[in-house]
Order: sequence, then C-alpha cells, then structure tokens
Amino acid sequence: MKVTSSSSDNSIKLLQITDTHLFEATDGSLLSVNTGESFKAVVQAIIDQECQYDAILATGDISQDHSEASYQCFEQGIVPLLKPCFWLPGNHDYKPNMTSVIPSQQIQQVDHVLLGEAWQMIMLDSQVVGVPHGRLSDQQLDLLDEKLAEYADRHTLVLLHHNPIFVSSAWLDQHALKDADDFWQVLGKHSNVKAVLCGHVHQDMNVKHNGVQVMATPSTCVQFKPNSDDFALDTLSPGWRELVLHVSGELETKVERLPAGSFQPDFSSSGY
Repeated sequence: MKVTSSSSDNSIKLLQITDTHLFEATDGSLLSVNTGESFKAVVQAIIDQECQYDAILATGDISQDHSEASYQCFEQGIVPLLKPCFWLPGNHDYKPNMTSVIPSQQIQQVDHVLLGEAWQMIMLDSQVVGVPHGRLSDQQLDLLDEKLAEYADRHTLVLLHHNPIFVSSAWLDQHALKDADDFWQVLGKHSNVKAVLCGHVHQDMNVKHNGVQVMATPSTCVQFKPNSDDFALDTLSPGWRELVLHVSGELETKVERLPAGSFQPDFSSSGY
C-alpha cells in the first residue's frame, strides 16, 4: 500500500481523526454528547478550513456500541473528505463488524503503508478483547521489528490506539499499553522511528520519549481533562490533528478544534 504526495516539496500531509465513539442510533450520546453530530461537525470544519492532506488516519474507538451500522456511519461520514482513510481498532471496537465495511472505497485496514518516497507508516493492533487496556502480541511486535528493518532507509511513523507512555492521569494510565517496555525495546533497536501516534486518551499530547515524538490527539466527541488522577472531563472542544512529514525526516504537527463551547459533556458524570 502506498500514499503519494500532492505537494510540490514531496512532503506527506496527514489528518488524524480519533475516538469517534459512534452509535447505530442517530441520537446516540456519550456523556451527553451526540457523537454522530460532533463527528459530522469535525468533518465539516476540516472542509471549511480547506485543510490539505493526502490521507486520513483513524486511530481506534470508531464505535461505542459495536454495531455494523456505527462503522457504516463512519464510512459514510468521511466520504466528503475524499482521501483514503487508514483505520485500526481501539478497545471499544468490535473487529468482525469493522471488517464488515471492507472493502470500502476509502477505508483501508492494513498494517503497513509507504508514504511518499521517504516515509513509512506501521499500524499496530493493541486491542485486548473485553478490557480497556492494550497490549501488543508477539506477532505485532515482530511485524514492527520486521518493517523497521526492511525499510531501514525510511523515516517511520508508528500508529496504535493505546498510549505507550503514561499521561499523568492515574485513571487513564491504568488503561494504557501494558508491557510497553517490549514496544520501546523494539523501537530502540532501530534508528528510523521519528514518531508514535495514538488515540485513547481524548486529549492533546506531544512529548519526546526515548528520542521519539509521541502524540495523542483530541477525540471528535468528549475530552478528558489532562493531569487528573480521577475521572474528569475537559471543557475543550472536539478536535483533530494535522501532520506534515517532510522528506528530511522533520515532522510538523498541530491540533485544531471546533469553536469553544461546542459539544459540552455532562460534567457531573463520574465515568463511562
């Protein structure tokens, strides 16, 4: 699988949409936020802002109710964005129903993508069925190791749903990637990993860990308050991330959000 650049400088532009938590029911809500409507609003804002991108990345928790219809809702919802979309499962997803919409005109479920002439993307499945935390199987770790070695001359972006480092929130960090040291040991064997991109934590994070840029991205629905040991919701609006991957290996990124006050949740909620 390959994505070609539409830019004169051969950079690759990517758009990350994550944690949509969609339902079959049109009035389906998560913590009082109608996730279908917030997803549509994010897509429309991307169109209105005339964002430039070569592909869309959807990093898990596509669905909240596991239904085939929720995945069809996502598939139909990204049609206006026109570009191919690469998705992977989160802890809330039901993989048999994810694959029910494949093949799709836009959605691709693959584990490796060549991005332009200088980058590659490795997409990992960190889901552990029936629990919120994540873990990478030996098969997934072997895939990571093999692709990093096979394309050692390409800068690499690694994607997974679960956060591979803690985010300083005890209630979230108990649901992070388990045995994360195994993941970082594989990355440490190679010099071509530039960045790791995840979802799951419903907030913006952009830090360096072991020399690698690690990013998480706001949900298209509910936001979790950073640095809170107990469950807490944030007042920030739904959002998305834009990335530019330069041939040199440099990466530019920014988070965009809907206008302040959009899709506010029920702040009295004690969990979900």
